[in-house]
Amino acid sequence: MISIEALGPEEWKVTVTGAARTEHRVRVRAAVIEDLFAEKPPSVEKLIEESFRFLLEREPNTAILPSFNLPVIGSYFPEYPREIAKRIRRGK
Repeated sequence: MISIEALGPEEWKVTVTGAARTEHRVRVRAAVIEDLFAEKPPSVEKLIEESFRFLLEREPNTAILPSFNLPVIGSYFPEYPREIAKRIRRGK
C-alpha cells in the first residue's frame, strides 16, 4: 500500500506498507511535471504513486532511497521517463 501526504508545495511524504513499512521524502518541482507531460499533466500525487509502483516492480521498498528528487529515478532506471509517461497516459 502506498500513501502520500503533502509536506509543502514541492515535497511529499510517501509511506509504503509491505513486508516492511518505509517512509520516503520525495521532492517534485512543477517543471519536472511539465517536462514529462506537455499535455494533460497528472496530479503530483498520481505521478508519485505511479512512480512508486514502477519502483516496487523493480526493488523492495526497503531499497528505495529515503529522500530524493523524483527525476533521480531515471538515473537508476533509464526507462523511467518513457515508462511513467506511458503509464499515466493510459491511466494505469
